[in-house]
Amino acid sequence: MSDAAPQPSAEIIGLDSRRPPPKHRARTALMKRLADVVSLPSSRVNTFERAVTADLLVEMLRDADFEERERVARRLAQLTEIPNSLVRLILRDEYDVARPLLEDSVSLSDSDLLDCIRSSTGAHRRAIAQRRVVSEVIAEALVEGGETLVIEALLRNEAARFSQAAIETVVALTRDWQHLAPMLLRRPELRPSHAYVLFWWAEPAARRAILQRFAVSREILQEASADVFPIAAEEGWQDPLARKALQFIERRQRNRAALAKSPFASLDEAVAAAEKGLTRQIAEEIAYLSGLKPMTGAKIFTDPGGEALAILCKATGLPKAALRSLWKAMRRPEATEAGEIAPALERVFATYDMIAVDRAQTVLRYWNWSLSSAMTPALLHAIREQDDSNIDEFSVPQRAAMLAFSADLAR
Repeated sequence: MSDAAPQPSAEIIGLDSRRPPPKHRARTALMKRLADVVSLPSSRVNTFERAVTADLLVEMLRDADFEERERVARRLAQLTEIPNSLVRLILRDEYDVARPLLEDSVSLSDSDLLDCIRSSTGAHRRAIAQRRVVSEVIAEALVEGGETLVIEALLRNEAARFSQAAIETVVALTRDWQHLAPMLLRRPELRPSHAYVLFWWAEPAARRAILQRFAVSREILQEASADVFPIAAEEGWQDPLARKALQFIERRQRNRAALAKSPFASLDEAVAAAEKGLTRQIAEEIAYLSGLKPMTGAKIFTDPGGEALAILCKATGLPKAALRSLWKAMRRPEATEAGEIAPALERVFATYDMIAVDRAQTVLRYWNWSLSSAMTPALLHAIREQDDSNIDEFSVPQRAAMLAFSADLAR
């Protein structure tokens, strides 16, 4: 009879009998035993016993083979409570080891996931973006990394929750990554303020989706504040806060006060003059007569797609013929070589036809509100310096302006 110590069987140490036995069978058996103790319910092991066992298992895992680490990770992924030291170690391991926890574990805290986001690979972050629950804090951290595949996975994840800061970051990223825009437009967290900014660099299909979904009516606002207009008029419109808000709400788009000072008898006459030669002065007059600031007008007239021009014409009651006149004044192609209407002009006409006057006014006035009225010296400095460290100090329209003009005004 041999005096050698009995060796644990493959079944005892949890091995597949079809695989060759591990090199360190005692180590494998012990690691399984330690994982079993960590996995025991609280009725069987107290908090301190579990912590001590976890510390011992952590020390062994640091120098363990890949298969040993992966086996322990799969065992722990099913637990509802995992010691923090084990979680941090496994989540910082290579992706194939961390994957069971990232995909299946419900016990990971935001703190655990944040640590993994900061210290691991893109594959780890993509797996986090695909988890069944992704909090606003985690989504914001993932978006800040600026990794395309991670953000795509996050946008596709219906269970993920985006903070407004994260949405604004993704809106800015769509300027360079146009393929993100359709996914972003499907997110329930997206607000009109974001969509109206995204419009400026969106592709035609995305622009159409923005106008269909976010060009809302102001009828409820007009009904609710109908009695406020005469009060403001009695006060001489002296309160700048009330005046700015009421300018957004009111039904009339054209600026009667500007007409009294204009060299043109009407907005239609200014458009007719533009067809003979669109100068900066005429463009500014069209903006003033339309109730817009020159900065907003310049953004519309330089819009490469042209849909913004259709919004301007529809909101101000200009006919489609005026839209064609402005298109011609801007020296945009009206027809193809085959004599058919140019695709870009046809798309602009379709935009004009699809949107109601009140909804076009909502879009136009928000642009004017965010692109000009919100443009304070502090905001202009922040845009030029590309400083968004104090982004929370700015209002919603100011942040919209920061997004819209960041490429135009940055140094």
